[in-house]
Amino acid sequence: MPPNTTASSGQKPGKSGRKKGRKARLIVLVLVLAIIGGVAYGAYWSISTVRASFPQTKGSITLEGLSGPVDVQRDGYGIPQIYASSDEDLFMAQGYVQAQDRFYEMDVRRHMTSGRLSEMFGKGQVDNDEFLRTLGWDRVAKEEYDTKLSASTKKYLQAYAKGVNAYLKGKDGEEISLEYAALGFSNDYKPEEWTPVDSVAWLKAMAWDLRGNMQDEIDRALMTSRLGPKQIADLYPDYPYSRNKAIVQEGQYDELTGTFEQGDSASSSASTSGTTGTGTSSASSALQSQLAGLQDVLDDVPTAVGVNGNGIGSNSWVVSGKYTITGSPLLANDPHLSASLPSVWYQMGLHCRTVSSKCQYDVTGYTFAGMPGVVIGHNQDIAWGMTNSGVDVTDLYLEKISSDGYLYDGKVRPFTTREETIKVAGGAPKKIVVRETNNGPLLSDRDDELVKVGKKATVDASAPDRGDGYGISLRWTALDAGTTMDAVFAMDKAENWTDFRAAAALFEVPSQNLVYADSTNIGYTLPGKIPTRAKGDDGSIPAPGWDSKYRWTGWIQQDELPYEYNPKRGYIVTANQAVVDPDKYPYTLTTDWGYGTRSQRITDLIQSKIDDGGKISTDDMRQMQVDNSSEIAKLLVPKLLKIDIDDKDVREAQKLLEGWDYTQDADSAAAAYFNSVWRNILKLAFGNKLPKELRVEGQCLWVDKADSTGPADEDTKVRECGQRDPDQAQPDGGDRWFEVVRNLMDDEDSDWWTTPKGVGDRPEATNRDELFKRAMIDARWELTAKLGKDIDSWSWGRLHRLFLKNQTLGTEGPGFLKYMLNRGPWKLSGGEATVNATGWNAAGGYGVVWVPSMRMVVNLGDLDKSKWINLTGASGHAYSAHYTDQTSKWVKGELLDWSFSKDAVDKSTSDTLVLKP
Repeated sequence: MPPNTTASSGQKPGKSGRKKGRKARLIVLVLVLAIIGGVAYGAYWSISTVRASFPQTKGSITLEGLSGPVDVQRDGYGIPQIYASSDEDLFMAQGYVQAQDRFYEMDVRRHMTSGRLSEMFGKGQVDNDEFLRTLGWDRVAKEEYDTKLSASTKKYLQAYAKGVNAYLKGKDGEEISLEYAALGFSNDYKPEEWTPVDSVAWLKAMAWDLRGNMQDEIDRALMTSRLGPKQIADLYPDYPYSRNKAIVQEGQYDELTGTFEQGDSASSSASTSGTTGTGTSSASSALQSQLAGLQDVLDDVPTAVGVNGNGIGSNSWVVSGKYTITGSPLLANDPHLSASLPSVWYQMGLHCRTVSSKCQYDVTGYTFAGMPGVVIGHNQDIAWGMTNSGVDVTDLYLEKISSDGYLYDGKVRPFTTREETIKVAGGAPKKIVVRETNNGPLLSDRDDELVKVGKKATVDASAPDRGDGYGISLRWTALDAGTTMDAVFAMDKAENWTDFRAAAALFEVPSQNLVYADSTNIGYTLPGKIPTRAKGDDGSIPAPGWDSKYRWTGWIQQDELPYEYNPKRGYIVTANQAVVDPDKYPYTLTTDWGYGTRSQRITDLIQSKIDDGGKISTDDMRQMQVDNSSEIAKLLVPKLLKIDIDDKDVREAQKLLEGWDYTQDADSAAAAYFNSVWRNILKLAFGNKLPKELRVEGQCLWVDKADSTGPADEDTKVRECGQRDPDQAQPDGGDRWFEVVRNLMDDEDSDWWTTPKGVGDRPEATNRDELFKRAMIDARWELTAKLGKDIDSWSWGRLHRLFLKNQTLGTEGPGFLKYMLNRGPWKLSGGEATVNATGWNAAGGYGVVWVPSMRMVVNLGDLDKSKWINLTGASGHAYSAHYTDQTSKWVKGELLDWSFSKDAVDKSTSDTLVLKP
């Protein structure tokens, strides 16, 4: 039977409620008209169909399984705060409420993590399902649940699933979400019950998009087809430790104790192991073709919480109370992820009416729909934030394979195999065989072309004979069962730094930078299951799987990992930069840090406030989060202004840069022109010299047939077109490319600065300034085509736009569904490697690729004065008032009040729903 519902007595809508009601009715009428326009597609939806899935937020609902009543109080943005008297009731209610708002999103996520998207969307998702089945996320999640997680965590996961299923009971798909009604056009799909493993598996999707340097491994190997070791080294420069400070500055590894020690007095200096990451493996020629095929597969994998590993970043920092207005710490966080609708984050509070052994939680913040607990936020005692550490926890291996198995130390070993059956909506099921080596699943089995290439590709003399071919396997920490779900609950109830560090030790995958604050202290710790490798192997390039010397040798122990607690400088900044200077640490964590542009800008903003004798406020932290300053513009603009330009139209554009403060506001014409110049510098100097596997799909060049080393100037030419998705192509324009250009600035005659004559009268370039001049010309005419000849009408926001798309039917559905489910565009400020990191890929265009997916500032002096914002809204229902009601404020850099105490929550409450046993 469905849950019993009763309306609350004595409730009358206020004035604002009546206005919202009228607005909702207008939206529904517009929606019905849009739907009627889709009758040709084969369906008619009524007003009741549209409204059927809207959640009940007032009155009461009886839920079987609760031990006592639970209050769900929602504010004017639909953000829920849940009050219960036992842990199980709290998490059961969390499951029920999240399912009310976001079950379709939850359902899609679990089908993705388990490789079952074809069951919902048909044969177009079979290739994705094959790849995800090969990774086996759901199998690992089940192993975690069965063997690794604590009894209390299992109990909470079971309670959460019970709440989700209480919501689903008795409901048809169209009563759950509009998307199910749309799916009813083509199949009879029915949502199934939620399981605890469904929640755990989502952590694997999160880990996949935060997996570290796997993409860099692929790119470096692909570059070897066209570039030499010195050229590749130019494009992957060393981290600038002297200019952009590492996270941990007041500590180092102590070789006598084998631990990382706070302070600067460790007993001996550490030495680094590994290489600089610019070499090539003994089978590089085979890898070039193998990895090109693998990239095609990776491009098609559905985006979970990021852009398939590229561009993933975040900002989080904490300032000690000695430098704040309140006298207590302030903590800020804004994770940078791909823009999705609804947002990947779900805001809520989980409150025990009385904190005790029976009910242990009083926590609020951001979590994922489909997962119990709070991932980022604060409780009554502490606050924490996260940024991606970028630590290298994945390695690709080239495997020597045959019909009998794979080669390892001179002997053939049999594959570990399993058969998987993929069900397909509207079609026949498909069976696949997943093969694994001792390094991991054989990813190359998922692409027929890779198999052919593996049989034909040549290898260097030191590699084994080709035989039946080569394949590619993946070693990744997330494919081992772990304890990250335990860590979430442990952090949610931590009372102090000691508790928090103990909780962080359970956070195995993905490795994250964790910042911490309580009312008097600040801290940082790096958790994670991080592998150690043999000396000389730094994990920067794919390794020979047939040689045991390249196997992982173990794990860095928790007490060896870097941390800081109350550093003398009074603040800690993490923004994906290097964790610790290599001369203070013996392990190679990665060769592919972010290059510290954002982190150093944040550091400079904090330090300048301190140097001026000021105290930092919550709003100061907010303003830092939306800082739009372009660091690469500060380097290049003085050079660009010195270049003599003959063409009056180009000179007119050049003058936009005179007096520009390097701020990338949405209404800035100078920002539009500069970013176009930057994009064209990258294309001319580097992009056109990269192999086709890294360049944008559909962008073609005429190259010399003899060696294909770049644009051709001989009679014998071939047309070579790029192969990569625009959001994944290179050069992407991030701060690695800032560092590349910075290092080449003084070498004015470098070969990188050369380019042949372009279309029409576009001049060739033989040195830096000639290439800059050409880029300024190309940028002028590119923007003329995009924005018009009148530069007074130009603005960065017209180029740099955000579209929010429903991640299933909003991208692949019929046109009228996309219109109904998607929102935008919004004109954005900010840019690549800017603190306000509205990222764009310079190889592909100016559109927004990733964003600060949420922003928060926690005030440890008065938690009720903390602030937060989400990218979209609480609801996943397309015509709910809370679908994108936070987006306009997010675009403006505004934050919402974040109530925590019961009194503050009561004052901000608009709707109350009582869940009764």
